[in-house]
Amino acid sequence: MAEATWNRHHIISLADFTLAEYETVLQTATSFLEVLSRRTKKVPTLQGQVVTHLFFEPSTRTRSSFELAAKRLSADTLNFAPGTSSLTKGETILDTAKTYLAMGTDLMVIRHQQAGVPLAIAQEMDRLGSGVGVFNAGDGQHEHPSQALLDLFTICTSLSPDYPQISALKGKKIAIVGDILHSRVARSNLWSLTACGADVHLAAPPTLLPKQFSASFAAPLAEQSKAISTQIKTHWKIEPAVQDADFVMTLRLQKERMTRYLLPSLREYHQQFGITRDRLALCKPDVKVLHPGPVNRGVEISSDLMDDPALSLIPKQVANGVAVRMALLYLMGTSRN
Repeated sequence: MAEATWNRHHIISLADFTLAEYETVLQTATSFLEVLSRRTKKVPTLQGQVVTHLFFEPSTRTRSSFELAAKRLSADTLNFAPGTSSLTKGETILDTAKTYLAMGTDLMVIRHQQAGVPLAIAQEMDRLGSGVGVFNAGDGQHEHPSQALLDLFTICTSLSPDYPQISALKGKKIAIVGDILHSRVARSNLWSLTACGADVHLAAPPTLLPKQFSASFAAPLAEQSKAISTQIKTHWKIEPAVQDADFVMTLRLQKERMTRYLLPSLREYHQQFGITRDRLALCKPDVKVLHPGPVNRGVEISSDLMDDPALSLIPKQVANGVAVRMALLYLMGTSRN
């Protein structure tokens, strides 16, 4: 296992992640990727610890991979289902979290449709002096740190399979296409990719990519926003975004978060912004495609392209998600001791 110093108690956002922390995650995930290739895919690292998954909205990949990652580390797991919980009887979210704390929870993985809920729970755990570490598994239109970290790991292993490192990203052009406005994945990826030296080009219709998006997203950290703005370019047409791109990440249209009519039709969206082989011809010859899932086939990306192993990194993103989340649980769980 990669030896690393880790002092972060919660993972809520990537806005203040350091390059050393990114490197630590990559190195540790590489070690766990090797563990997952063995016949016995389990290590006793977190034996005796309890990982609670508090998912207040639906999830397949994130919830399943966090749960599997915890079990691969020999942790005990508790899974929360809001529809059958005491929330239906009027219990507050903080009281629910404190209930699991009383049961001996060591780490909490939290997803919620409202931005700020994981942070509020983390602050309450700190106020109580509990020592519980909190992971943000996606909150509203804020961030999705573990998804961005597994995307970073997938890109870096594609560039340097034997020893993935963030230096391989320096100067690479990465196009992010789709529903930028509602995407917490895009926001976390913007922090990680720009911090690691990539040039990021965003492409979407004006209704899904406001003119001042890149400046407003970095506004809370004024010192970083100037540097970030030089690495982020926004486009209302897809062609300049994907021209000579090394990687293309397409995003799901998040219709459940759209509060008004923002697109003429899904068919027209695919015609203008869908990822197809013709559009990939504008990219670098060895371009690779990513999608955080779930995928609307034939809308964000053509179905045949999604299943093409020569171009698509989507299955590797899912597989790498377990290794990266094992790394995060390991780093947080062992640092508690």
